[in-house]
Amino acid sequence: MADTDTPQIIYTKVDEAPELASASLLPIIRRFASAAGISVATRDISLAGRIIAAFPERLTEAQQQDDDLAGLGAWVKTPEANVIKLPNVSASVPQLVGAITELQAQGFDLPDYPVDPATEAEREIRTRYDALKGSAVNPVLREGNSDRRAAKAVKNYAMAHPHSMGTWSADSKTRVASMSTGDFRRNETSVTLSAAQAGSVRILLTGADGAETVLKSGPDLPEGTVVDASFLSVAELTRFIADEIEKTQADGTLFSVHLKATMMKVSDPIIFGHVVRTWLAPVFERHGAALAAAGADPNGGLGTVLARVAEMPDGAAIRAEIDAVMAERPPLYMVNSDKGITNLHVPSDVIIDASLPALLRAGGKSWGPDGAEADTTCIIPDTSYADVYDESVRYFKETGALDPRTAGTVQNVGLMAQKAEEYGSHPTTFEIPHAGTVTVIAANGDELYRHTVEAGDIWRLCSTRRAAIEDWVRLAIDRQRLEGCQAVFWLDETRAHDRELLAYVRPILADAGATDSFTVLAPRDATRLSFETIRAGRDSIAVTGNVLRDYLTDLFPILELGTSAKMLSIVKLMQGGGMFETGAGGSAPKHVQQLVQENHLRWDSLGEFCALGESLNFLAEATGNDKARTLAAAVEAATQGVLDHERSPGRKAGQPDNRDSHYYFALYWAQALAAQDSDAALAQEFAPIAQQLTDLEDQILTELRADRGHSVDLGGYYHTDPEKVATIMRPSKTLNSILG
Repeated sequence: MADTDTPQIIYTKVDEAPELASASLLPIIRRFASAAGISVATRDISLAGRIIAAFPERLTEAQQQDDDLAGLGAWVKTPEANVIKLPNVSASVPQLVGAITELQAQGFDLPDYPVDPATEAEREIRTRYDALKGSAVNPVLREGNSDRRAAKAVKNYAMAHPHSMGTWSADSKTRVASMSTGDFRRNETSVTLSAAQAGSVRILLTGADGAETVLKSGPDLPEGTVVDASFLSVAELTRFIADEIEKTQADGTLFSVHLKATMMKVSDPIIFGHVVRTWLAPVFERHGAALAAAGADPNGGLGTVLARVAEMPDGAAIRAEIDAVMAERPPLYMVNSDKGITNLHVPSDVIIDASLPALLRAGGKSWGPDGAEADTTCIIPDTSYADVYDESVRYFKETGALDPRTAGTVQNVGLMAQKAEEYGSHPTTFEIPHAGTVTVIAANGDELYRHTVEAGDIWRLCSTRRAAIEDWVRLAIDRQRLEGCQAVFWLDETRAHDRELLAYVRPILADAGATDSFTVLAPRDATRLSFETIRAGRDSIAVTGNVLRDYLTDLFPILELGTSAKMLSIVKLMQGGGMFETGAGGSAPKHVQQLVQENHLRWDSLGEFCALGESLNFLAEATGNDKARTLAAAVEAATQGVLDHERSPGRKAGQPDNRDSHYYFALYWAQALAAQDSDAALAQEFAPIAQQLTDLEDQILTELRADRGHSVDLGGYYHTDPEKVATIMRPSKTLNSILG
């Protein structure tokens, strides 16, 4: 895996704003790391890179590239692994198609994405592309469980410089609405495999005529694996959505749906499509066949439907009908009211773990089509984790907004190793083709589950392996002992899956003498307890499964810190390596748009700074490289300097941006190395660099800001031109010369 025999850190090449920022920051990191004999290599896990790697036989030798994701997936299973992972695009179908189209325009002979594959060749192409959708990267790399928390410097800064918070009213009409029957939560069954049952499971669909279809043979699961199966009734879903449209109209609130069409890449786009179809029910009832023939797939969102309608011979008339239905519906939550982009336009535009915390921070308000904020009905169809957001809304109506100046913090220990709880994203999630019975058969022939389903229902199976669960519980014990604070397992004893987990959790806690250090609460109760705890200025550790890990590490940081991009995220890989994640990328598309239009990148690399320090410390411990430890201590000092001197990027053009922040990070890093006395050679090497960076500050800043305010050309969105990006992101010849 390593490019050389020297100690290695792999810094991932990703997408959008984080990748643009890397063009500026990575040369700085490499220069400083080289002083400790550390080489920093890159691996391309971007969406464009993964697309290119998937079709080598169609490309020229110059265009081909290795499957870096597969290589990294093997490396994270070794003790030497040390990965700094930036947030990558978890592609919805519109994003995937957009990337393919861009690459085709750049001369890559890639096939179109087959929306409705009709031949074996098209089905094979579709299979390759579908492997790239959604959360395709994280399950491969996350060979360990998650330790996420706010770095002390970041938390202290947020308390001293509180972000804005909206005002909550006790009579707010904002509410969370979920299905009362027929959802995944209520249909869930779960079992832990015995030694006899271990092996390859089979998923069968038997029709009313007795005909049997093998939906899936596999996966091969070891003894002790917790295996869940469930389904969501589309008939119940459709009724629920129709009812909520009427209730929202009566309430006078905005209508919104909040899903995870990226991580839950199979199930949630289908659910999103049913919301769009129900929203435009009169139109689909009259023109369903014609719309389907034109490729107006509601799973791609309202934007896809409108684009296809515009190409139809009678599109103007159908568009008029759509507009008439829209006028009769309640107003929609808007992603961009200026451009008319609604909550229903693109499934990946409104991701629940970012959209709901933003609403909570804003006092329960969202932006409507009139450009004003309003109370909002938040549709979360499945009740599995909707209680977290429902309880949050109820709590803030009762108590008012959280005060960032005095709030404690909620850390998270998340179960995610070895694809744990990848609900709705596995190749074991299906849209049922016809009515019948789904059965799951263990390797020894035991029937594990049986579900009666209708055509169109969404059925899923997922697994959580014993080794991952045991590692997760041990990590929680270690974190609680270190922190000494409240720790809560967010597990519901009335839920089938959670009962199986608790059968592991409780004996491990007892054996470690840690039972009294932990509380077990259902998500709703844990939500309220956590808010009460941090409102009192105390800390809590949320010990959760994979989905809640994803949700809570946005929810609490957005309320505590104003953003989740500044979280410290450490993945203790199960084979001894380490992966250091750098925060969320949900706002990255807006950042890219602003850079292109105004040459201002407001992406904050604080998460990268924090991850870098942890990565260097890990390397020092693993290899005995004391220089790496010195570099890490200086990184911490530099990060504190960026915060103390308010050198983070501003939101608006004309303010300092990401490149300015990187210059100051390099300045403070060099100054800290020059001032330390643990390594004389490093101090001697960086003293002149620190002096030059200090003396030439005005010149460097002038060069960095020379072309701000003008539009720039990146050479692409998903697949940018490296030379153009380097010119834009490293415009200071003086800074480049000092760093070498």
